[in-house]
Amino acid sequence: MTIRTLLTTIVLAGSMPVASLAADYTLNVGLVGGPQAPEVIAMGQFAEEVETATDGRIEVRVQSGGALGGDRDVIEGVQLGTVEMAVPSTSVVANFVPDLKIFDIPFLFRDFDHADAVLNGPVGQEILDEMPDQGLVGLAYGGMGFRELTNNVRPVQKAADVEGLKIRTQQNDMHIAVWEALGVLPTPMAIPEVYTALQQGVVDGQENPVGAILNNRFGEVQKYLSMTDHAFTPLVVLISPSVWNSMDAEDQAVIKTAAGNAMARNREEVENGLSTGLDELRAQGVTVVEDVDKASFRAKLDGLYDQFAGQFGEDRLNEIEQTK
Repeated sequence: MTIRTLLTTIVLAGSMPVASLAADYTLNVGLVGGPQAPEVIAMGQFAEEVETATDGRIEVRVQSGGALGGDRDVIEGVQLGTVEMAVPSTSVVANFVPDLKIFDIPFLFRDFDHADAVLNGPVGQEILDEMPDQGLVGLAYGGMGFRELTNNVRPVQKAADVEGLKIRTQQNDMHIAVWEALGVLPTPMAIPEVYTALQQGVVDGQENPVGAILNNRFGEVQKYLSMTDHAFTPLVVLISPSVWNSMDAEDQAVIKTAAGNAMARNREEVENGLSTGLDELRAQGVTVVEDVDKASFRAKLDGLYDQFAGQFGEDRLNEIEQTK
C-alpha cells in the first residue's frame, strides 16, 4: 500500500459516522406516511431513544413515504427479514393475522381512550401473541385516529347519502363488506395511487383519518368531508423475528419500551393535529360536515353485527364493549 493510499484510507475512515462503525444492528423502519405523518414523527423519537439507550449500538433509519414499499410490501419484508421493522395499519396486517380484523368492525370503539384500553389490554395482547406464528413480532399498538369520509359528489350527512358512491377502500375484506352493505361501490387501492384516482374521477372519494387526508393532500382533490368516525385505524409496530430473536433481553427491552413510547407520541401528534387539520382543509375549500347521523350508519349495518359475533365470538365483542 502506498503512503497516499494509506492516508486516503485513514481520512475516509475518520469521516464515517461513529454510530455506523459501532452499530450491532441497523433497523430500517418502513412507513407509508410522509415526513409530517404522526407515526413518522413518532418513529423519529423511537430512533433517538433507541440509539441513545444503546450508545449507538442499534442504529435506526426511518424510511417514510413508502420508500420501502406499501404496507403490504413492508409487512412481507418483515416476514422475510429484508425489512427490519414496519408500522403498518392493522387493517393490512389482518391479511396475515386474521384476528386483527376485529378492530375493523365499524363503530367498535367509543373514543381514543377506549381504543387504547382495548389495544393495550388483554384482547390486544392475545393477538400480538399470535403474530410469531405468522412470521411477525408485534411490539406495540398505536392509532391513526378515526376514519372520515371524503367525496366529490355531495355532502354526506346520513347513510342514504353514500349510496352509489365509488369509494376507495383499503385492501381488506371486512372494509369492503361494510361499504357494500352501505350501498357503496368499494374500490380497493394502494394509498400511493389514490390522489391521482381522485383527481381523475376514477373514484368519487376515500376514507381515512384527518391526518392521513392532509398528509396525502386529498383536500386538494375533494369537495366534501364528513365526520363519520365510522372506524378506528390502529397501527402496530412490527419487527422481523430474525432480528428480534438475535437480540439479547436487554436490547429487546429497550426496543419494546421505545416502541410503546413512540405510539404514545403518535397519539399526541394525532390529537394535536385534528382541530388544526380541519381548519386547514376548510382553507383548501373542503366543506366539512360535522353533524353526521351516525345512528343511520349503524342501523344499516345491523345485519353485519350478527356475522361479526359469529366470526369473532360474542364474548370477545362484549369484552371490548365493556372495557373502560
